[in-house]
Amino acid sequence: FLALFEALDKRPDLARGHFAVIADEAHSSQTGASAAKLKALLGADFPEDREISAEEMLDAVVQGRQASERISYYAFTATPKARTLEMFGRCPDSTRPQADDNKPEPFHVYSMRQAIEEGFILDVLQNYITYKTAWKLAHPDADVKEVEARKASSKIARWVRLHPYNISQKVEVIVEHFRANVVKLLDGRAKAMVVTGSRPEAVRYHLAMQQYVKDKGYEGVYPLVAFSGTVGPDEAIPEEVSETSRLLNPELRGRDHRDAFNTDDFNVMIVADKFQTGFDQPLLCAMYVDKKLQGVDCVQTLSRLNRTFPGKEPPFVLDFFNDTEEVREAFEPYYNTAELSKVSDPNVIYDMMRKLNETQIYHWYEVESFSEAFFDSKAPASKLKYWCQPAQDRFRKRYQSAVEQIRTWQEEKRRAGEAGDDNGRKRAEHELKEAGELRDELDMFRSDLKSFTRTYEFLSQVIDYDDHDLERLNVFARHLHPLLRPSRLEEEEVDLSELQLTHYRLQKQRKSAIRLGEEDGEHTLDPVSDVGSGKARDPKKVLLDEIIQKLNDLFGSEIKDQDKLNWVNGLADRIRREDSVMQQVATHTPEQMMHGRYPKLLEKLLLDSMQDNEQMTTKALENDENFHSLARLILTLLQEAGQHEVTK
Repeated sequence: FLALFEALDKRPDLARGHFAVIADEAHSSQTGASAAKLKALLGADFPEDREISAEEMLDAVVQGRQASERISYYAFTATPKARTLEMFGRCPDSTRPQADDNKPEPFHVYSMRQAIEEGFILDVLQNYITYKTAWKLAHPDADVKEVEARKASSKIARWVRLHPYNISQKVEVIVEHFRANVVKLLDGRAKAMVVTGSRPEAVRYHLAMQQYVKDKGYEGVYPLVAFSGTVGPDEAIPEEVSETSRLLNPELRGRDHRDAFNTDDFNVMIVADKFQTGFDQPLLCAMYVDKKLQGVDCVQTLSRLNRTFPGKEPPFVLDFFNDTEEVREAFEPYYNTAELSKVSDPNVIYDMMRKLNETQIYHWYEVESFSEAFFDSKAPASKLKYWCQPAQDRFRKRYQSAVEQIRTWQEEKRRAGEAGDDNGRKRAEHELKEAGELRDELDMFRSDLKSFTRTYEFLSQVIDYDDHDLERLNVFARHLHPLLRPSRLEEEEVDLSELQLTHYRLQKQRKSAIRLGEEDGEHTLDPVSDVGSGKARDPKKVLLDEIIQKLNDLFGSEIKDQDKLNWVNGLADRIRREDSVMQQVATHTPEQMMHGRYPKLLEKLLLDSMQDNEQMTTKALENDENFHSLARLILTLLQEAGQHEVTK
């Protein structure tokens, strides 16, 4: 961008020329603000002797989002998202706009299948080994208190993942497998990558691997850890460290990680996000995965192994976290070619705008005044802060009020319980629920602000809105969002200090080749729809000791496919007993169902059934994405004609 600005500053006439924009590794970042700025820059006129008003500047920005016949875009990607296809794809009928019967398509496809068959990349799923972890916890009975169920589950799972014994056992598997199967490959030049779930995990893995190799007296295993920023000290990390700290990488000697890893000084790279994608090292022959991988991220991460090299065989993958079926599903859309299921709904941005306006956190005259100052080159920066301040104050006051109400009614509930005042306890629970919902609605508003800007930046590249109000709200929301950072001070921390890891087992599950392309049917990518349409919900409260008990046998014996089907069918049967929910199933879409009583009912059923199905239940409650996937699967069962059970 800087070079382009300098060129246009010297030669303003260049802006009126024709341009080809080539994007390698195209993804959604080419469809948002950067693409809009590029288009506006290349398509703009630069008057030299006339001042430009704020309204003219706003009009230029809106016009700059529209399609230009003077700019052609060419994009290359192995993992196209729906947004990528909508932005760069070509419609079969170029005389008509995008529509469900005129969906954008790739200009050319060189599929993963073809590249593997022709030997340009390797099949990274041919040697896939999965491991299963079993563990058991103990917790004292004293001081039982209520906590958020999902929050507690997440924190306990993280505690176990960071536990020294857990990491040491996996490090032993990794090092022994690497020495036995990998280090001898490519005449001793083979390398491996360890993918972890967080920066603290990466640091602990590295320290544990250094110690294990030292204790065993092994030669030929040289780990390198890579992560962004710093990691503070804790019970396992003696001091604050960065990836260049001598405690971690003493042999780095100021070199870039890519360059250092390309030498014989290092042959195992431990990563946390950094280098997980976009890293080209053909000597990688194995990957050890201890992190949830989904969708495009799964494909891009494992594809670090697919580079060819003379004498390189299909690589090894040891996975401590993911299910082989989920990995196959992630790869399947990109194995042949990806298609859009339908084009994005242009009206979704107006639904989001209306939802934001209705909160009354900001007033429209503030948005207009901010926009005028933003597009006025002579306006001081203080004006931008001035027009954001009222909305920031309203948000903070409402949030603080909700926090105080939550604390007050939590105390009232405790007192009523101790006094045996049932009516007082019920009133406190009712007030506590309302205060929690208000707080969560404010959290949702902040999330919706970001969703609006991201969605508008994309949709305005493929849809000609020509709407100044959308542009005004976009610049306002982009500046307001980072100012709304409430501190959830009222949350009770989940006390893990008394937890003990009493039982642990790491068991090799199976080695297999994950087969792709064996199922019929098209694999489609979903466009933008119902973005920011979620509703805040008060978190389900349960006793911490109950969660500990239900998590004790989390990853026990291997679960068979039929057991999974029986579990899902059992949940569906219990939901069928709820007449009010089943009436909604008969008359509502899945999207509408996800905002009604159904998700809360399913969450309750999951918590109730955790004693019998710890592994699947905990995984379903691990994050919103897993929960929503399960919820939609069960909706499919409920909406099937005749409500038949799914069978293997």
